[in-house]
Amino acid sequence: MKAVVMAGGEGSRLRPLTVGRPKPMVPIANQSVLRHIINLLKKHGITDIIVTLQYMADVIQDDLGDGRSIGCNIKYSIEEIPLGTAGSVKLAEEMLTDTFIVISGDALTDFNLEEIIKFHKEHKAVATLTLTRVANPLEYGVIITDADGRIRQMQEKPSWGEVFSDTVNTGIYILEPEIFKYYEKNVTFDFSQQLFPMLLEKSQPVYGYVAEGYWSDVGSIADYMRSTADLLEGRVNVTLTGKHLGGGIWVEDDVVIAPTAQLYGPIYLGSGVKIQPGAIIRGPTVIRDQCMVEARANIDRSIIWRNSYIGERAELRGCMIGRQVTIKSRAMIFEGAVVGDNTIVGENAVIQPNVKIWPSKEIERGAKVNTSIIWGNQGRRVLFGRFGVTGLVNVDITPEFAARLGASYGAILPRGSVVTVNREAHHTPRMIKRALLSGLPSAGINVADLGSCPIPVARYITRISEHVLGGVHVRLSPVDNRTIDIRFMDKRGIDIDKGVERKVEIIFFREDFRRVYTDDIGRIEYLPNPSEHYSLDFLKKINSLPTNIQMRGRRLVVDYSSSNTSTILPTILDKMGCDVVALNAAVDETKLFRTPEQFQQDMRRLGVITNTLDADFGVKIDTGGEKIFAVDGRGNQIPPMQLLAAVAKLMLKANSGGIIAIPVTAPSIIERIAAEHNGEVIRTRANSFAQMQAATRNGVILVGDGEGSFIFPEFQPAADGMFAIAKIIELTVRQEARIGEVINNLPAYTQVRSKVTCRWEDKGRVMRLLNEKYQNSNVRQVDGIRINLGDEWVLILPDPDRPLFHIQAESHSYEQAQQLVDKYATVVNNLQH
Repeated sequence: MKAVVMAGGEGSRLRPLTVGRPKPMVPIANQSVLRHIINLLKKHGITDIIVTLQYMADVIQDDLGDGRSIGCNIKYSIEEIPLGTAGSVKLAEEMLTDTFIVISGDALTDFNLEEIIKFHKEHKAVATLTLTRVANPLEYGVIITDADGRIRQMQEKPSWGEVFSDTVNTGIYILEPEIFKYYEKNVTFDFSQQLFPMLLEKSQPVYGYVAEGYWSDVGSIADYMRSTADLLEGRVNVTLTGKHLGGGIWVEDDVVIAPTAQLYGPIYLGSGVKIQPGAIIRGPTVIRDQCMVEARANIDRSIIWRNSYIGERAELRGCMIGRQVTIKSRAMIFEGAVVGDNTIVGENAVIQPNVKIWPSKEIERGAKVNTSIIWGNQGRRVLFGRFGVTGLVNVDITPEFAARLGASYGAILPRGSVVTVNREAHHTPRMIKRALLSGLPSAGINVADLGSCPIPVARYITRISEHVLGGVHVRLSPVDNRTIDIRFMDKRGIDIDKGVERKVEIIFFREDFRRVYTDDIGRIEYLPNPSEHYSLDFLKKINSLPTNIQMRGRRLVVDYSSSNTSTILPTILDKMGCDVVALNAAVDETKLFRTPEQFQQDMRRLGVITNTLDADFGVKIDTGGEKIFAVDGRGNQIPPMQLLAAVAKLMLKANSGGIIAIPVTAPSIIERIAAEHNGEVIRTRANSFAQMQAATRNGVILVGDGEGSFIFPEFQPAADGMFAIAKIIELTVRQEARIGEVINNLPAYTQVRSKVTCRWEDKGRVMRLLNEKYQNSNVRQVDGIRINLGDEWVLILPDPDRPLFHIQAESHSYEQAQQLVDKYATVVNNLQH
């Protein structure tokens, strides 16, 4: 017997799940609905199959092919225009010369087809309709049969007043080819509304068989969720593939479940799924192939399609997540919500119950979505953040993305320009760097590949190299080992400005890439020994110490953080005559990222070793080579802001004055130090670009951010942790002081910081109201709102990447500073209402 599988449905009630696929291709657990139907046919010995197609026909053809790979012989009948259920089958009339079965490709069932076929033949029917009993028959065709099973009455989709039975038509028919004589080809015609009523009028033998078993028309999101749950809970006689771990948990190959994850079945995990520590998953839940569930995520009664990412502490309850969706950390998605394919849900975003997000949208971090988002792109609107282009590796930042980004950056530069490209010593930046390398030459840009080197070396080589107009550095984020930062620099070796960022964004989003002909494609060449050029000039800029005072027996402990700074700085310090004890001095990519807890362990260890060895001080350099974190001779950690104040004092004293540039967040003691040493302080915005710009101004001798970054413009206008270490050594030795002594002699100050959440849509209004309220605060506003209160001050600073405000206050005591923070946090909260 042959089967006709009707698979032309568009599935409008299943949108947005069916925006990018026909309804029969919607997966239920391990397979599409259509595959479940084909498996049912095979189970009952039916392998000659004709599939009728209309909506997105190529998707189904590509999936099934000729059927040989699944043990079937599949042919297709394609409607150019919708012809109705009977009309579509009529197109295949030439292939249907004997009794055949018609079955829907978008319903889930486990009916015994052999029994239905046997009933049909025993009663010599021209048509047998498979029936089932349902609680709510309003969406179906209601059927009444006599005691023998012959159909007496039919009512298609009745109102409650017209309901005369709970026995409904399932759309599974056993038919004889003689039915085709009752209607014409290429004419819209329907089985239940036209053909069967016609056959009844002509007293043809039309029967109904009430089948036992499971049947569900997967016609809506609620039906789809319920059908999936029924399958997982064993209500459908379908065997799940994969291995049963017990407790109703089924897993395919290469699934990794952390020991501390908690799983409560029924759950199906597709191949390659990774469940991280502390995650909690409650069934019925399906997580399809290659999904990542991060630590402490909470998933309850949800469906997640393949290649999706669920961030740390995200919460999903009774929702449906499409393919290649990114749910960032702490996002919350509630009952009945549907998130379409290729959508990004930002950190702390909330999607309320029953909201539907159409594919390829981006929900901003902290947003609260109360209504469905259907029209409009609403995709990623900006590329650049505080740390360049940043995103989760292989989720936000893919090789394809990086290649497009490289082409976009190349398109803003003259054809034939040279750009340096380098990376951190880790395999994920290597992958993204190589993708960038493919994009740049396509725009006619030549690449000077610096390999793996610290960021300060890359900036230095970019600045001094003739013909180089810019540079790109790819690194693992120091705050999240799942995140990649791509940082762009101009020919001065400093970050590109907002105008250049905007040009790159416009080209990227418009995909208006410059494509050059073969002869103009850029070349990639390796620049030999970039660290040698850097080291030679480095040593020239460090004033040589007279041999009679070189360190005077002092000792320095340096933790290289297992990064590539360990291939450069030890040689420099040796040539300076320093006595150095090195920690983590071998490059090890497994140690490049440290959690906050691991970082503190490293600092405590550094302190113990420094104290034990009676060293002058100890210093840990970050993996990028930009920031430093220090301990004094007794092993006490030096707060980064205090270290900035101490270095500012040493520099002002050594230069008999000068200009120190600091961010608006720095304490006022630096102004007091500058006043004592004939110096001047300028305040900058609290970002690295503003600080680098300040370093290019005449007279500036030091720029610091109070978070471990130091810029010494005499060498280069960018943060350089290696040069900072050497400069601190030079300054303390020349001034015969230890860094701990300088710290102890600093003026006292107290700062308190806090955060206040604020919705994105409210931030602009809050800033306007703050400006109006404090416009006479007697201080030039550099970044955020700084309120001058005499010898106290408060800073209200909107976060550029998150839906919140930073509140910072400086006062004479902790209690007074805390009171100020609490007071102005209340002000910001009140302005939101």
